[in-house]
Amino acid sequence: MADEARRSGGRAYIGSFTSAGGHGVVAATVDRRTGALTVTGASDAVPDPSFLVPAPAGDVLYAVSETEKGAVAAFDVTGPAPRLLGDPAPVRGTHPTHLALVQGHVLTANYGSGSVSALPLGPDGAPRPASGVLRHHGTGPHRDRQSGPHAHQVVPAPGGRWALSVDLGTDSVHVLALDPATGEPTPHGETALRPGSGPRHLAFHPSGSHVYVLAELAPLLTVCRWDPGTGALAPVGEAALPATGAEAVSYPSGIAAAPDGRFLWAAVRGEDTVAVLALDATRERIRTVAAVPCGGHWPRDLTLDPEGRRLYVANERSGDVTWFAIDPVTGVPSRAGAVEAPAATCVVFT
Repeated sequence: MADEARRSGGRAYIGSFTSAGGHGVVAATVDRRTGALTVTGASDAVPDPSFLVPAPAGDVLYAVSETEKGAVAAFDVTGPAPRLLGDPAPVRGTHPTHLALVQGHVLTANYGSGSVSALPLGPDGAPRPASGVLRHHGTGPHRDRQSGPHAHQVVPAPGGRWALSVDLGTDSVHVLALDPATGEPTPHGETALRPGSGPRHLAFHPSGSHVYVLAELAPLLTVCRWDPGTGALAPVGEAALPATGAEAVSYPSGIAAAPDGRFLWAAVRGEDTVAVLALDATRERIRTVAAVPCGGHWPRDLTLDPEGRRLYVANERSGDVTWFAIDPVTGVPSRAGAVEAPAATCVVFT
Protein backbone atom coordinates (compact mmCIF):
# COMPACT_ATOMS: atom_id res chain seq x y z
CA MET A 1 0.00 0.00 0.00
CA ALA A 2 2.88 2.39 0.73
CA ASP A 3 4.30 1.86 -2.77
CA GLU A 4 0.86 2.34 -4.31
CA ALA A 5 0.40 5.57 -2.36
CA ARG A 6 3.73 6.92 -3.61
CA ARG A 7 2.79 6.11 -7.21
CA SER A 8 -0.66 7.63 -6.87
CA GLY A 9 0.52 10.79 -5.13
CA GLY A 10 0.12 10.05 -1.43
CA ARG A 11 -2.60 9.24 1.06
CA ALA A 12 -5.50 11.22 2.48
CA TYR A 13 -7.58 10.56 5.57
CA ILE A 14 -11.10 11.77 6.25
CA GLY A 15 -12.58 12.15 9.73
CA SER A 16 -16.32 11.76 10.27
CA PHE A 17 -19.08 11.58 12.86
CA THR A 18 -20.05 7.93 13.33
CA SER A 19 -23.03 9.13 15.37
CA ALA A 20 -24.37 10.76 12.17
CA GLY A 21 -23.71 7.84 9.83
CA GLY A 22 -20.03 8.41 9.11
CA HIS A 23 -17.60 5.54 8.57
CA GLY A 24 -15.10 6.78 11.17
CA VAL A 25 -11.54 7.24 9.90
CA VAL A 26 -11.54 6.82 6.12
CA ALA A 27 -8.35 6.19 4.11
CA ALA A 28 -7.94 7.15 0.46
CA THR A 29 -5.26 7.37 -2.21
CA VAL A 30 -4.65 10.66 -4.02
CA ASP A 31 -4.24 10.88 -7.78
CA ARG A 32 -1.27 13.20 -8.38
CA ARG A 33 -2.57 14.32 -11.77
CA THR A 34 -6.22 15.07 -10.95
CA GLY A 35 -6.32 15.34 -7.17
CA ALA A 36 -9.05 12.68 -7.04
CA LEU A 37 -9.52 10.68 -3.84
CA THR A 38 -10.19 6.93 -4.02
CA VAL A 39 -11.34 5.34 -0.76
CA THR A 40 -9.41 2.18 0.20
CA GLY A 41 -10.82 1.40 3.63
CA ALA A 42 -12.19 2.73 6.91
CA SER A 43 -12.28 2.06 10.64
CA ASP A 44 -15.13 2.82 13.03
CA ALA A 45 -13.15 1.51 16.00
CA VAL A 46 -13.65 4.77 17.89
CA PRO A 47 -16.77 6.95 17.91
CA ASP A 48 -16.83 10.37 16.24
CA PRO A 49 -13.18 10.79 15.13
CA SER A 50 -13.82 14.37 14.06
CA PHE A 51 -10.26 15.63 13.69
CA LEU A 52 -7.08 13.86 12.61
CA VAL A 53 -3.35 14.50 12.50
CA PRO A 54 -0.68 12.23 10.95
CA ALA A 55 2.67 11.44 12.51
CA PRO A 56 5.62 12.95 10.58
CA ALA A 57 6.62 9.56 9.18
CA GLY A 58 3.10 9.01 7.85
CA ASP A 59 2.71 5.52 9.31
CA VAL A 60 0.55 6.49 12.30
CA LEU A 61 -2.56 8.66 12.40
CA TYR A 62 -4.07 10.25 15.53
CA ALA A 63 -7.74 11.05 16.03
CA VAL A 64 -9.81 12.72 18.70
CA SER A 65 -12.98 10.97 19.78
CA GLU A 66 -15.38 13.92 20.08
CA THR A 67 -17.53 12.40 22.80
CA GLU A 68 -18.53 13.17 26.37
CA LYS A 69 -15.78 10.89 27.67
CA GLY A 70 -13.19 12.36 25.27
CA ALA A 71 -10.25 10.31 24.03
CA VAL A 72 -7.35 10.15 21.56
CA ALA A 73 -6.77 7.08 19.39
CA ALA A 74 -3.80 6.06 17.26
CA PHE A 75 -4.14 4.11 14.01
CA ASP A 76 -1.62 2.16 11.98
CA VAL A 77 -2.16 3.43 8.42
CA THR A 78 0.39 1.35 6.54
CA GLY A 79 -2.39 -0.83 5.08
CA PRO A 80 -5.47 -0.06 2.97
CA ALA A 81 -7.65 0.47 6.07
CA PRO A 82 -6.67 2.17 9.34
CA ARG A 83 -5.99 -0.26 12.21
CA LEU A 84 -6.40 0.79 15.84
CA LEU A 85 -3.17 0.75 17.90
CA GLY A 86 -4.05 -0.13 21.48
CA ASP A 87 -6.85 1.38 23.50
CA PRO A 88 -7.90 5.02 23.08
CA ALA A 89 -6.46 7.21 25.85
CA PRO A 90 -8.74 9.49 27.91
CA VAL A 91 -8.06 13.23 27.63
CA ARG A 92 -9.66 14.09 31.01
CA GLY A 93 -11.91 16.53 29.18
CA THR A 94 -15.14 16.44 27.19
CA HIS A 95 -15.80 16.63 23.45
CA PRO A 96 -12.26 17.22 22.12
CA THR A 97 -12.47 18.87 18.69
CA HIS A 98 -8.83 19.27 17.64
CA LEU A 99 -5.37 17.87 18.29
CA ALA A 100 -1.71 18.51 17.48
CA LEU A 101 1.60 16.68 17.86
CA VAL A 102 4.28 18.40 19.93
CA GLN A 103 7.56 16.91 21.18
CA GLY A 104 6.35 13.40 21.92
CA HIS A 105 2.93 14.53 23.10
CA VAL A 106 -0.54 14.92 21.69
CA LEU A 107 -2.28 18.17 22.66
CA THR A 108 -6.07 18.26 22.45
CA ALA A 109 -8.51 21.17 22.49
CA ASN A 110 -11.49 20.05 24.56
CA TYR A 111 -14.56 22.04 23.52
CA GLY A 112 -16.98 20.77 26.14
CA SER A 113 -14.74 21.29 29.17
CA GLY A 114 -12.87 24.34 27.83
CA SER A 115 -9.43 22.87 28.35
CA VAL A 116 -6.23 21.69 26.67
CA SER A 117 -4.85 18.25 27.51
CA ALA A 118 -1.35 16.84 27.00
CA LEU A 119 -1.04 13.09 26.38
CA PRO A 120 2.44 11.50 26.20
CA LEU A 121 3.12 9.05 23.39
CA GLY A 122 4.51 5.59 24.14
CA PRO A 123 7.38 3.90 22.26
CA ASP A 124 4.83 2.24 19.98
CA GLY A 125 3.34 5.61 19.07
CA ALA A 126 0.12 4.99 20.99
CA PRO A 127 -1.09 7.77 23.32
CA ARG A 128 -1.08 7.37 27.08
CA PRO A 129 -3.69 8.94 29.40
CA ALA A 130 -3.44 12.72 29.79
CA SER A 131 -0.55 13.77 32.00
CA GLY A 132 -1.69 17.38 32.28
CA VAL A 133 -4.81 19.48 31.70
CA LEU A 134 -4.95 23.28 31.38
CA ARG A 135 -8.39 24.79 31.94
CA HIS A 136 -9.50 28.05 30.34
CA HIS A 137 -11.73 30.46 32.26
CA GLY A 138 -14.24 33.09 31.18
CA THR A 139 -17.48 33.68 29.31
CA GLY A 140 -18.82 35.71 26.38
CA PRO A 141 -21.97 37.69 25.58
CA HIS A 142 -23.73 34.87 23.67
CA ARG A 143 -25.60 33.09 26.47
CA ASP A 144 -26.28 29.90 24.52
CA ARG A 145 -22.75 29.46 23.11
CA GLN A 146 -20.48 31.34 25.54
CA SER A 147 -21.64 30.47 29.04
CA GLY A 148 -18.16 29.06 29.67
CA PRO A 149 -14.86 28.35 27.92
CA HIS A 150 -14.87 26.21 24.76
CA ALA A 151 -11.39 25.42 23.45
CA HIS A 152 -11.87 24.63 19.76
CA GLN A 153 -8.35 24.33 18.34
CA VAL A 154 -4.75 23.98 19.49
CA VAL A 155 -1.89 24.77 17.07
CA PRO A 156 1.89 24.60 17.61
CA ALA A 157 3.65 27.81 16.61
CA PRO A 158 6.58 27.54 14.19
CA GLY A 159 9.73 26.69 16.11
CA GLY A 160 8.02 24.48 18.69
CA ARG A 161 8.38 26.85 21.66
CA TRP A 162 4.72 27.86 21.89
CA ALA A 163 1.23 26.63 21.10
CA LEU A 164 -1.95 28.67 20.55
CA SER A 165 -5.36 27.54 21.81
CA VAL A 166 -8.44 29.18 20.26
CA ASP A 167 -11.39 29.52 22.67
CA LEU A 168 -14.85 30.18 21.22
CA GLY A 169 -16.45 30.66 24.63
CA THR A 170 -14.07 33.31 25.98
CA ASP A 171 -13.45 35.27 22.74
CA SER A 172 -9.72 34.81 23.13
CA VAL A 173 -6.60 32.98 22.04
CA HIS A 174 -4.44 31.45 24.76
CA VAL A 175 -0.68 31.25 24.32
CA LEU A 176 0.90 28.17 25.90
CA ALA A 177 4.59 27.71 26.63
CA LEU A 178 5.90 24.27 25.71
CA ASP A 179 8.59 22.64 27.84
CA PRO A 180 11.52 21.96 25.47
CA ALA A 181 12.26 18.63 27.16
CA THR A 182 8.82 17.19 27.79
CA GLY A 183 6.44 19.11 25.52
CA GLU A 184 4.13 19.81 28.47
CA PRO A 185 2.26 23.13 28.09
CA THR A 186 1.95 25.87 30.71
CA PRO A 187 -0.07 29.13 30.52
CA HIS A 188 1.85 32.07 29.05
CA GLY A 189 -0.68 34.67 27.91
CA GLU A 190 -4.18 35.36 26.62
CA THR A 191 -5.20 37.69 23.78
CA ALA A 192 -8.73 39.10 23.82
CA LEU A 193 -10.62 39.39 20.53
CA ARG A 194 -13.92 41.07 19.59
CA PRO A 195 -16.61 40.20 22.20
CA GLY A 196 -19.19 37.80 20.85
CA SER A 197 -17.16 36.85 17.78
CA GLY A 198 -16.53 33.27 18.96
CA PRO A 199 -13.06 32.52 17.54
CA ARG A 200 -12.85 28.98 16.20
CA HIS A 201 -9.72 28.29 14.11
CA LEU A 202 -6.52 30.09 13.12
CA ALA A 203 -3.78 29.83 10.53
CA PHE A 204 -0.19 31.08 10.63
CA HIS A 205 1.24 33.04 7.75
CA PRO A 206 4.03 30.92 6.18
CA SER A 207 6.58 33.50 7.35
CA GLY A 208 5.48 32.94 10.95
CA SER A 209 5.04 36.68 11.51
CA HIS A 210 1.23 36.84 11.53
CA VAL A 211 -1.77 34.82 12.64
CA TYR A 212 -5.26 34.93 11.11
CA VAL A 213 -8.08 34.00 13.50
CA LEU A 214 -11.43 32.94 12.05
CA ALA A 215 -14.56 33.56 14.12
CA GLU A 216 -17.57 31.24 14.13
CA LEU A 217 -20.26 33.46 15.67
CA ALA A 218 -19.54 36.36 13.29
CA PRO A 219 -18.26 36.32 9.66
CA LEU A 220 -15.01 37.89 10.80
CA LEU A 221 -11.27 37.40 10.42
CA THR A 222 -8.86 38.97 12.92
CA VAL A 223 -5.30 39.76 11.83
CA CYS A 224 -2.66 39.44 14.58
CA ARG A 225 1.06 40.05 14.73
CA TRP A 226 3.03 37.20 16.27
CA ASP A 227 6.34 37.59 18.12
CA PRO A 228 8.04 34.17 18.26
CA GLY A 229 10.63 35.45 20.71
CA THR A 230 8.26 36.65 23.43
CA GLY A 231 5.17 34.62 22.55
CA ALA A 232 3.08 37.79 22.18
CA LEU A 233 -0.03 37.81 19.99
CA ALA A 234 -1.38 41.28 19.15
CA PRO A 235 -4.52 42.03 17.07
CA VAL A 236 -3.89 44.71 14.43
CA GLY A 237 -7.03 44.59 12.29
CA GLU A 238 -10.21 42.84 11.21
CA ALA A 239 -11.78 41.89 7.90
CA ALA A 240 -15.34 40.83 7.14
CA LEU A 241 -15.84 37.67 5.12
CA PRO A 242 -17.73 38.04 1.84
CA ALA A 243 -21.43 37.14 2.03
CA THR A 244 -23.74 36.09 -0.77
CA GLY A 245 -26.89 36.99 1.14
CA ALA A 246 -28.29 33.50 0.54
CA GLU A 247 -28.54 32.81 4.28
CA ALA A 248 -29.45 35.07 7.18
CA VAL A 249 -26.88 33.42 9.45
CA SER A 250 -23.47 32.04 8.57
CA TYR A 251 -20.99 30.05 10.65
CA PRO A 252 -17.37 30.15 9.45
CA SER A 253 -15.43 27.00 10.26
CA GLY A 254 -11.97 26.32 8.79
CA ILE A 255 -9.14 28.45 7.41
CA ALA A 256 -6.08 27.76 5.27
CA ALA A 257 -3.15 29.92 4.15
CA ALA A 258 -1.37 29.64 0.80
CA PRO A 259 2.23 28.37 1.01
CA ASP A 260 3.42 31.58 -0.68
CA GLY A 261 1.43 33.75 1.75
CA ARG A 262 -0.65 35.52 -0.91
CA PHE A 263 -4.10 34.09 -0.16
CA LEU A 264 -6.36 32.82 2.61
CA TRP A 265 -9.37 30.55 2.19
CA ALA A 266 -12.17 30.19 4.74
CA ALA A 267 -15.09 27.76 4.79
CA VAL A 268 -18.47 29.28 5.69
CA ARG A 269 -21.37 27.07 6.76
CA GLY A 270 -24.90 28.29 6.08
CA GLU A 271 -23.62 30.29 3.13
CA ASP A 272 -21.94 27.00 2.05
CA THR A 273 -19.09 28.89 0.43
CA VAL A 274 -15.34 29.16 0.38
CA ALA A 275 -14.26 32.76 0.92
CA VAL A 276 -11.16 33.79 -1.02
CA LEU A 277 -9.06 36.57 0.52
CA ALA A 278 -5.87 38.19 -0.74
CA LEU A 279 -3.06 39.50 1.49
CA ASP A 280 -0.93 42.51 0.64
CA ALA A 281 2.83 42.82 1.19
CA THR A 282 2.38 43.93 4.81
CA ARG A 283 0.44 40.70 5.54
CA GLU A 284 -2.05 42.84 7.47
CA ARG A 285 -4.41 44.26 4.85
CA ILE A 286 -6.95 41.87 3.36
CA ARG A 287 -8.83 42.20 0.09
CA THR A 288 -11.95 40.17 -0.68
CA VAL A 289 -11.57 38.23 -3.94
CA ALA A 290 -14.59 35.92 -4.16
CA ALA A 291 -17.06 33.63 -2.44
CA VAL A 292 -17.21 30.27 -4.25
CA PRO A 293 -19.81 27.52 -3.64
CA CYS A 294 -18.23 24.77 -1.53
CA GLY A 295 -19.74 21.97 -3.64
CA GLY A 296 -21.86 20.58 -0.81
CA HIS A 297 -23.67 21.48 2.39
CA TRP A 298 -22.19 22.62 5.72
CA PRO A 299 -18.42 22.77 5.06
CA ARG A 300 -16.97 21.90 8.46
CA ASP A 301 -13.32 22.16 7.47
CA LEU A 302 -11.00 22.74 4.53
CA THR A 303 -7.36 22.10 3.82
CA LEU A 304 -4.73 22.36 1.10
CA ASP A 305 -2.92 19.39 -0.39
CA PRO A 306 0.82 19.19 0.44
CA GLU A 307 1.76 21.08 -2.75
CA GLY A 308 -0.75 23.86 -2.11
CA ARG A 309 -2.27 23.42 -5.59
CA ARG A 310 -5.66 22.06 -4.55
CA LEU A 311 -8.20 22.76 -1.85
CA TYR A 312 -10.28 20.03 -0.18
CA VAL A 313 -13.54 20.74 1.66
CA ALA A 314 -15.26 18.34 4.08
CA ASN A 315 -19.00 18.91 3.68
CA GLU A 316 -20.58 17.44 6.79
CA ARG A 317 -24.29 17.49 6.00
CA SER A 318 -24.14 16.58 2.31
CA GLY A 319 -21.71 13.77 3.17
CA ASP A 320 -18.91 14.39 0.71
CA VAL A 321 -15.44 15.80 0.22
CA THR A 322 -15.03 18.15 -2.74
CA TRP A 323 -11.74 19.23 -4.23
CA PHE A 324 -10.83 22.33 -6.18
CA ALA A 325 -8.00 23.40 -8.46
CA ILE A 326 -6.63 26.78 -7.35
CA ASP A 327 -5.89 29.49 -9.89
CA PRO A 328 -2.29 30.50 -9.06
CA VAL A 329 -2.90 34.10 -10.13
CA THR A 330 -6.28 34.91 -8.57
CA GLY A 331 -6.44 32.30 -5.81
CA VAL A 332 -9.97 31.38 -6.89
CA PRO A 333 -10.74 27.64 -6.59
CA SER A 334 -12.59 25.74 -9.34
CA ARG A 335 -14.45 22.57 -8.43
CA ALA A 336 -12.73 19.49 -9.88
CA GLY A 337 -14.43 16.52 -8.22
CA ALA A 338 -15.96 14.92 -5.16
CA VAL A 339 -16.06 11.65 -3.24
CA GLU A 340 -18.82 10.35 -0.97
CA ALA A 341 -17.93 10.66 2.71
CA PRO A 342 -20.93 10.57 5.08
CA ALA A 343 -20.76 13.11 7.94
CA ALA A 344 -17.30 14.27 6.83
CA THR A 345 -15.52 16.57 9.29
CA CYS A 346 -11.89 17.01 8.10
CA VAL A 347 -9.28 15.90 5.56
CA VAL A 348 -5.54 15.47 6.20
CA PHE A 349 -2.67 14.30 3.99
CA THR A 350 0.57 12.35 4.28
